[in-house]
Amino acid sequence: MTVSWTRTRTRTRTSRVKQIFKDWSGRSLGGCRLQDPACVRRRLLPAAMKPPCSLWFLLLLGAGSLLLLVHLQDLTETVQLQTPGVNVPVAPRWPVEKDVESDRVSAAEQSDVSGAVRSEVSVLRRRQAADSASVFEDSAVGSKQPVTKRHRKLLLKSSVAASSAPRGGGEEQQLKLARTQESRRRLLSEICAKYHPGVTEQPVSQRQVSRVYVEDRSRLLYCEVPKAGCSNWKRVLMVLGGSATSTRDIPHDAAHYANHLRRLESYDRAGIAERLRSYTKVLFVREPFERLVSAFRDKFESPNSYYHPVFGRPIISRYRANATRAALRTGAGVTFREFVQYLLDVRRPVGMDIHWEPVSQLCNPCLLRYNFIGKFESLEEEANFLLQSVGAPRNLTFPDFKDRNPLAERTSSKITQKYFSQLNPTERQKAFDFYYMDYLMFNYPKPFKDLH
Repeated sequence: MTVSWTRTRTRTRTSRVKQIFKDWSGRSLGGCRLQDPACVRRRLLPAAMKPPCSLWFLLLLGAGSLLLLVHLQDLTETVQLQTPGVNVPVAPRWPVEKDVESDRVSAAEQSDVSGAVRSEVSVLRRRQAADSASVFEDSAVGSKQPVTKRHRKLLLKSSVAASSAPRGGGEEQQLKLARTQESRRRLLSEICAKYHPGVTEQPVSQRQVSRVYVEDRSRLLYCEVPKAGCSNWKRVLMVLGGSATSTRDIPHDAAHYANHLRRLESYDRAGIAERLRSYTKVLFVREPFERLVSAFRDKFESPNSYYHPVFGRPIISRYRANATRAALRTGAGVTFREFVQYLLDVRRPVGMDIHWEPVSQLCNPCLLRYNFIGKFESLEEEANFLLQSVGAPRNLTFPDFKDRNPLAERTSSKITQKYFSQLNPTERQKAFDFYYMDYLMFNYPKPFKDLH
């Protein structure tokens, strides 16, 4: 019975499968019956090859984007070709080491220049290549000074003037100025070794740097020598420091009494030593007799509310016989010979003044070992060469105007000879002895043939 039930169940399942197959085989696929394989392939193959709509959309979008990009690039190139004068804005670039290296190589190609001079020019050019990026950095104190709005204006103006001729002259002129500096430093070193041996081993006191002004941004130390362009040098330092935008906007009194310049003596010993070691130390000198005459004309031949009563009255009282009460009261009218008598007197009735103090005492050149020694006789050229070497803005040049007693003729060698002709040979010799170290250190010739 069990076997019969099993057989009956099997036949039932078989009959169901046959019926299902029969039903499916009777259906059609797009007009084809499943029994016809060729017809089924013709209907299924196009459907299988047809991609979905989303894929078509992505393909069309990518192709359109590519065409648009190519079109825009072609349009940009066409505009640049048709308008060659259009400036394409690019990010500003400071000179890189490659530029510095090429300058160094071009300087070394000057075969007729000594190795020391080539080194000098290379150093100056490296500083120039750093330009304003390093002008505002104070490495001595380990911090960067903020760039003010005034300095930004200077930098923008300097970029406009970049194509102009260099302030220090051409290649040959720069090499000549560099050789001159090397020669002056070598001479000063020899004189100091002969007359002041071992002075460089001595510690520097605050009093010995009391006339030295500091400009941290450009890393300059300038020793003030009155009657040797110091007023204009203070104007330049004020512009470099950011307290003024133009040297011509600074009156004489503001340059001396409201300059906001800091002196080296105001720093502590560590600050003084670090700046003396790493900053460019600058000194400008003048022919000693000419500087003396210039000081006398400025302080005693022109009205002066300080020098007449403070210096004039004691000088007249000591060296003028039968002086009038008016002269003794005002101190006006000091003669050049009376002034020289005061200068040479070991027991002066009034002390020394920086306007006629010898540079060898005023700026201590043997102790401080200046890097740059300029001369008043070629002041503008050498000052601009220095400004270029320290990376000052290109539109900042050394001023050449005279704002104190502008109507008076500048003191020249001819005028100096005229004043010293009022002295006898002994007085001229004593005056020469008084400034002897200045003549020796800075290689000025004897102003009179009878001097020894």
